[in-house]
Amino acid sequence: MKTLLCALCLLFATAAFAQNAPILSNLPQPVVMMDHPQRAAQHSMAQETTLLDTSVYTYAKGEVPLSELGFIEHETPLGDVARAVRKERAAMATKPVKVLDK
Repeated sequence: MKTLLCALCLLFATAAFAQNAPILSNLPQPVVMMDHPQRAAQHSMAQETTLLDTSVYTYAKGEVPLSELGFIEHETPLGDVARAVRKERAAMATKPVKVLDK
């Protein structure tokens, strides 16, 4: 308990000293914006350049047949799998037949 109390006191003391750090002065300083003498002007545009390194750019428009897109895997939902396993276990676990010998 004493260790925890000493650790908290040390933590709070460092926090109090950090708030009074002499790094920043308390004197207000006005914001000074840099002056840019060059203004926007109208001029011709630069030469067109490609962003695609050396690859060939192709463009197509239209519909794609579903056969070209591949097939969609059908996954059985987990609930259906659990029901099938439960039915399989119930079918395998047959109840013993009572046999009476006289």
